[in-house]
Amino acid sequence: MKAPTANLINAITLLVLSIWGFVEIGMSSTTALIPAGAGVMLLACQRGVKEENKIIAHVAVLVTLVILLALIVPLTSAIADVYENPLSLVRTLVMMTTSVLALVAFIRSFIAARKARDSS
Repeated sequence: MKAPTANLINAITLLVLSIWGFVEIGMSSTTALIPAGAGVMLLACQRGVKEENKIIAHVAVLVTLVILLALIVPLTSAIADVYENPLSLVRTLVMMTTSVLALVAFIRSFIAARKARDSS
């Protein structure tokens, strides 16, 4: 999967699942919207990622890595509450999975760009 596609999928996943979780908990905790904010940032980077702008691509990687690390705390909470709310665990794992896949796609594109630059 190419980096722009992975970034777009990750951004939409973060947005949709974060808003779903926020609504499901009764809209009582705005921290549930943190992944949605990251999704908005990634959507804002989408054009630059598609155009292979190095700076914007690195910003997108940084946002993706930060949100992946930030999802560790909700993951531990979701595991502890798996019997009361199993969908919370599913949502968190899906957001983490798309973030990891996006990071892998970015790293592969960075390696390919370096190889292309070195061979020129």
